[in-house]
Amino acid sequence: MSNGKLILWLETVSLADLPVVGGKNASLGEMQQQLSGHNVRLAPGFATTAELFRDFLHQNNLQPEIDEALSAFATSKRSLAETGDAIRAAIRAGEFTGEQKQLISDAYTELSSRSGQDNVPIAVRSSATAEDLPEASFAGQQESYLNVRGSEALIEACRLCFASLYTDRAIAYREEHGFEHRKVALSVGVQQMVEADAAGVMFSLDTESGFPDVITISANYGLGETVVKGNVNPDSYMVFKPLLNVARKIPVIQKRLGSKLQKLIYGSDEKEPTRLLETTAEERETLVLGDEELLQLARWAVAIENHYGKPMDMEWARANNGDLYILQARPETVESARDLSELVSYQLEERGPLLVAGSSVGNAIVAGPVYHAKSPADVERFPDGAILVTERTDPDWVPIMRKAGGVITDRGGPTSHAAIVSRELKVPAIVGTVNGTQVLTDGIEVTLNCADGVTGQVYGGALHFTSTRIRLEDIPATQTDIMINVALPDGALRWWQLPVSGIGLARIEFIISSHIRVHPMALLHPEKVTDIQIREQIKDLTSGYPKPTDYFVKQLALGVAKIAASRWPAPVIVRFSDFKTNEYRGLLGGEYFEPEEENPMLGLRGASRYYHPVYRDAFQLECQALKYARETIGLTNIIAMIPFCRTPEEADQVLSVMADAGLKRGTDGLQVYVMCEIPSNVILAAQFSERFDGFSIGSNDLTQLVLGVDRDSAELKSLFDARNEAVKWMIKTVIRVAHKHGCKVGICGQAPSDHPEFARFLVASGIDSISLNPDSVAAASVHIAAAEANQCDGNEQGT
Repeated sequence: MSNGKLILWLETVSLADLPVVGGKNASLGEMQQQLSGHNVRLAPGFATTAELFRDFLHQNNLQPEIDEALSAFATSKRSLAETGDAIRAAIRAGEFTGEQKQLISDAYTELSSRSGQDNVPIAVRSSATAEDLPEASFAGQQESYLNVRGSEALIEACRLCFASLYTDRAIAYREEHGFEHRKVALSVGVQQMVEADAAGVMFSLDTESGFPDVITISANYGLGETVVKGNVNPDSYMVFKPLLNVARKIPVIQKRLGSKLQKLIYGSDEKEPTRLLETTAEERETLVLGDEELLQLARWAVAIENHYGKPMDMEWARANNGDLYILQARPETVESARDLSELVSYQLEERGPLLVAGSSVGNAIVAGPVYHAKSPADVERFPDGAILVTERTDPDWVPIMRKAGGVITDRGGPTSHAAIVSRELKVPAIVGTVNGTQVLTDGIEVTLNCADGVTGQVYGGALHFTSTRIRLEDIPATQTDIMINVALPDGALRWWQLPVSGIGLARIEFIISSHIRVHPMALLHPEKVTDIQIREQIKDLTSGYPKPTDYFVKQLALGVAKIAASRWPAPVIVRFSDFKTNEYRGLLGGEYFEPEEENPMLGLRGASRYYHPVYRDAFQLECQALKYARETIGLTNIIAMIPFCRTPEEADQVLSVMADAGLKRGTDGLQVYVMCEIPSNVILAAQFSERFDGFSIGSNDLTQLVLGVDRDSAELKSLFDARNEAVKWMIKTVIRVAHKHGCKVGICGQAPSDHPEFARFLVASGIDSISLNPDSVAAASVHIAAAEANQCDGNEQGT
């Protein structure tokens, strides 16, 4: 036997010991040594060293057998499954020496003594000496064992961990990435078990977009394996880093209730160390984590990220007494390694029947035939490029996932191992569909749309889609501020890399229709909703909130905050809801509160609703949401905007209602803009300038009302043109008058990117900002920069 150290306590190791105790254990020791000043709480424990693993192989003469099996696999004489089975069986048959057993038992006895318990329950985890490197992701390739008690059970768990260095997925990964099998050893981490009533996963960036300014957290009741392995659809949260240490702010910008159908708890004996139970109805309807817990975890995540100097992937747990713990931390290896010089955008050009939906992984679109797989053993029969449909995946499924064009699962969340592996393999996935295996039949063509945010859709048929590549270095700088239009919160994070000056238009109505779905007056006056089915739907959506209106305010506030966070601290202009009455009627309960109008386009819309009895109380909920996003969360870069404001007197009424709701222009730096989309906004621009801080030209409605052309009329399409001289006169006039009174003017629309001459006109007119759809920024910036250059040339020639 070697004379080196075979057991090391975690508090004595650091990252420098990765070749000795593997990435997982080295990281735990590093945190225990270096992060005590940040009060990061970790469970105590020890590690067997790589030397013990090599001694075990040597004394049992296992290396020749392992080499022979791997050689047969390399020459295709054995399948991957046969190779893994043979090696694992050989290692499991190996024996520890008496001295090795005594060393492990003594360390366990000391750990028990430190904890004040006999036979302290422990977590036994594998830690490979090549894992958790920036260029390698070994997450989930080896095994872990929970609630292990007693020396004999620990020694057996160590043997099983040794064998798991040769799981099929680990063999395949090392082969593909060029890691020599002999050079990778295994350390076993032994930690006092955190008897968790809740646990989960945490990343120090957004795992879908790579946005670096957030902490993403997933949570379920019980032990964390259900989240890590994708057994459940967990709660998901997002915390905004830049405001974490601002006094009296709660920078939580996402709270999503997961179904959380199961939880893993301690078992009663060695034969059943853990038990999988169904959660209660109350647990399913309640968020696992409160705000203070989210902020604590997020602060720890930032401290860990700062110490390591790179984005991190962490596991956490909450003990029964409420104490939070960090269980593991490793480098994030997918988004942090992505090429940030290029953006790839996918657009679905048509829609088929929506079959199922779930959490989106991969920011892409793919189409193909469905193939149901029952287990990883189906790899040989799986057709290349097919869409894998299964109940759930774990790292054992990697060989099939490599062949798949896309992945659909019933269970799992966006931070499970399956999702992480899908991202690494660049395979689009939709996880947690609940019923995908039941709805999707073998052989049918489907399209996975993972390009529209955190919710992915599976449509029937092979639908047409396009993709656009944007090289950020090709976007020229402009004097005119280039901003973007954003509809949904999830989409905002996708564009964080774009070099723009903020968001020129964020539409509240899209958040209401897609995230909230309920007419706000139905939450204020549920007694007026007589349809039992609608009332039940509303009850389900608002469960977990003290009052139904809290659901509306918090959901809207979080949606707005997520959009504002994506560009912080640049300005983000948020337009209050601009549904027409017929569109409001489409919301749950809307038919009980909305009149039927002959011409909704010119009816009770925009500003006129906000002080009208039909909607005034609901508008105050919108104001409360913006107030919460600005004042409680802390995103003071939010600018409020009023749409379709017909007269200055109407503006006064709306501003009064806003003030009543605690959203007063000028207080805490609040700016309020008005849409310029009605001729009166131009004719009375001086009066509007006294009431607002800026104008945003809505070119579609302005063109419609100046020319008297229905914007939706196919017959009059040729007449609908923002380049018409009458429309241009309106735009030029409002810019001149607004500037005279110290107000900024922007425009939101496609015309500047579609028509270079329109961009030249806007620049020549002195427009302050041009807000575009994100995928138009590259092309439009070229037009705008050219227009600015031409204007400079013209000024010089004139001089």
